[in-house]
Amino acid sequence: MKSTVILGAATIATFVAGSVAAATLDDVKSRGKLNCGVTTGLVGFAAPDANGNWEGFDVGVCRAVAAAVLGDPQAVEFTPTTGKTRFTALASGEIDTLARNTTWTFSRDVDLKFTFIGVNYYDGQGFMVPKELGVTSAKDLDGATVCIQTGTTTELNLADFFRSNNINYEPVPIETNAEAQQQYLAGACDVYTTDASGLAATRATFEDPSVHVILPEIISKEPLGPLVRHGDDQWADINRWVLNALIAAEELGVSSANIEELSKGTNNPEINRLLGTEGNLGEMLGLSADWAKNAIMAGGNYGELFEKNIGESTPIGLARGLNAQWTNGGLIYSPPFR
Repeated sequence: MKSTVILGAATIATFVAGSVAAATLDDVKSRGKLNCGVTTGLVGFAAPDANGNWEGFDVGVCRAVAAAVLGDPQAVEFTPTTGKTRFTALASGEIDTLARNTTWTFSRDVDLKFTFIGVNYYDGQGFMVPKELGVTSAKDLDGATVCIQTGTTTELNLADFFRSNNINYEPVPIETNAEAQQQYLAGACDVYTTDASGLAATRATFEDPSVHVILPEIISKEPLGPLVRHGDDQWADINRWVLNALIAAEELGVSSANIEELSKGTNNPEINRLLGTEGNLGEMLGLSADWAKNAIMAGGNYGELFEKNIGESTPIGLARGLNAQWTNGGLIYSPPFR
């Protein structure tokens, strides 16, 4: 006797939505490029060079995903997004992945229905002021005008910090980092507040960075990382394990300089699995065996991307700090490739 299964409307809707969402990999392959959302311009993280080519730490993540999926790190269409527009662009399908110094929070994960695939930069919110103000602490900012990007966690953190310290401020809302920089340098606000890495990147572009001070207080936790839409676990897995591949490569000593030699085979089973000479990790993801090799070759391992774009030898001058490998006292850590 045949049994009859009756599905409720909600169940059917969920099934259909899941089927549609699961097509992201197919969409990317059929169009031949990855649509990646980035910031409107933050030197070191994501900004176009003089020829219009996007480069930076977050851009490197996008290129690694394109290399893993399409075999070509240049097969990326970059979409600049603001704090307000970034989530709409991702939810609507305009972009496949958002890699835009975005903080992983409960509500963004659960309420906005996004999947954060990892943390590529552990940050915290700070404050920058002109040195001539003579301010040495954020607690001395009572009555200050503060430039702040709308649609960000920065807004809420700022309100919490000033309220808890019983001091007042006047917000100067801005949409983009470029606008914030313009307003701040024009004296429209006394203070610019955003992630400390963003402050360092912005200050590095000033004519004389030395006359601006980043105050010592870090008032929040800002785990920044790429995200995708809920409902497509395969696409989330691909993005997650591409980031993990960059992180694991640094830990295992796999770099752009030696990857060709190591991909011929080593006596380290995890390196072999990572680079596709053993096992079938690529097949599990629906990708080629050399997916991780391609991702790493796109711009180097995690450490290479960091040092090239935002490290201490760059004008931005960020130390690894919390973003050192776990073996060096940091928080950067990849689950095993097995």
